[in-house]
Amino acid sequence: MPPPRVNKKPKNESTPNDNTGTLDDPLKFLDQDYQELKKSCITNQKRFVDDKFPPESSSIDPKNKLKLDLDQIEWLRPSKIVSDPQIIVQGVSRFDYSQGSYLGNCWFLASVGALTFQKDIMDQVMPADQSFGKDYAGIFHFRFWRFGKWIDVVIDDKLPTINGKLVFVLSKTSNEFWPALLEKAYAKVCGSYADMDAGRVSEALLDFTGGIHVCIELEKPAIDLWNLMDRAAKSKALMACGSHQGEKSENVLPNGIVQGHAYTVTGVFKVTCQEKPVRLVRVLNPWGRDEWNGAWSDKSPLWNKVSEKERTKCRSLANDGEFWMSMEDFTKNFEDTDICCLRPDFLDSSSKCIWTTTHYNGIWESGTTAGGCINNKDSFWTNPQFWMRIEELDEECASGQCPENILVSLMQIHENRYRSLVSNYSIGFNVYLIPPEMKDEKFSAKFFYRRNSVEDSGNFINTRHVMKFFKLEPGEYLIVPSTFHPNECAKFMLSIFTKTESHRRKNKPAMTYV
Repeated sequence: MPPPRVNKKPKNESTPNDNTGTLDDPLKFLDQDYQELKKSCITNQKRFVDDKFPPESSSIDPKNKLKLDLDQIEWLRPSKIVSDPQIIVQGVSRFDYSQGSYLGNCWFLASVGALTFQKDIMDQVMPADQSFGKDYAGIFHFRFWRFGKWIDVVIDDKLPTINGKLVFVLSKTSNEFWPALLEKAYAKVCGSYADMDAGRVSEALLDFTGGIHVCIELEKPAIDLWNLMDRAAKSKALMACGSHQGEKSENVLPNGIVQGHAYTVTGVFKVTCQEKPVRLVRVLNPWGRDEWNGAWSDKSPLWNKVSEKERTKCRSLANDGEFWMSMEDFTKNFEDTDICCLRPDFLDSSSKCIWTTTHYNGIWESGTTAGGCINNKDSFWTNPQFWMRIEELDEECASGQCPENILVSLMQIHENRYRSLVSNYSIGFNVYLIPPEMKDEKFSAKFFYRRNSVEDSGNFINTRHVMKFFKLEPGEYLIVPSTFHPNECAKFMLSIFTKTESHRRKNKPAMTYV
């Protein structure tokens, strides 16, 4: 028999009164308390050495995947590298660093580039109460959002070097150390530096914000992408993009684009060229070099056809890895773009609409709630099921800047600390319209045999997170998240964002767990 419909919060969902894991009260990663550890170091006049992420080879590359000569590595505190170490020198900038040559973590550093634009978010990730000055004890801390909870991560400031030079992320100002310390904290969360090798830019964007993530495939974007990106930029979103994979990893094409590489989107702008509007996107290579050399690049003659004011505002001739390109060239040369924002209002910034948010934590358990995808007709119905209502909008709200009125996000949660050992299942979700005459029925296998889904997440892919932004007509719907194969066990978080008229702000759409 199918599980009964219940009209209460699922038992595996955290209650609104549970403040543990919030920014105000983050979880202590590996049970390390920053304040207590720092106080102990000051009292005992010792500098912190992290026994949970020790300055030794196991924290760099336990399986020697990076092919580094680990015997050359010397762990040095910043004061042993330079005479006047600083966390930040003259503010935080995307130009403060460049990717090191030993570690393929462009996905992480592209996200860092986006982070530097948003001081409020940067202050969340890197608390300001730390320096190399008063009460310095060789201990620092950073905050990341992981699977629905904020965590506080403690590190010591011993950094891996070879011949006195940093091994991984490189600071362009020799005595500025926030990029290297941030990278070390994230490496600790991932298990080691080597565990950061290769990844999706959306992973770090979410870990920096705990926000709303949209990924748009650029081959045939189904929405007005430039306007969405423009609204996102004005809403202080973090944006990045990825280029197409090539036969050879990180091969630089004749046009300057690096294949299979993550980039930061640093701006969108509209210029007038020969009395016609041109929509531009600004992009940053985290290498700090190798730029696009086509239309609207640094030395493109097209800049001579715009006003001096626009040219002065946008154009830069510096070889810093940042460049402009037209929206058309952007969609041709990049595979997808990721947008991550603290709030969903950028999805449609009409003042007549607001977006309501609902999060659910669930679990796929072998033999009970891990039914696999719809190909498994006899077991699919056993997956967790979520009921929701889409309200009819008034004309002003319905005619907003985008027709899409719902974003569904599904993230699988793994317990293994070591990122490279995590094996993501192929996940996805299906959305079904519930006929009016069936509102009070239990949704058994019979329900799914008789009808097709009205929407789905697309092809199931083995990634941490999938999402889709789409439109549903007013009505009642069932959302069924699943793994591709039955009996694949994992925890998950389902997030649902829906467009609502502003005067309905207090009338949150009803959600029921089936």
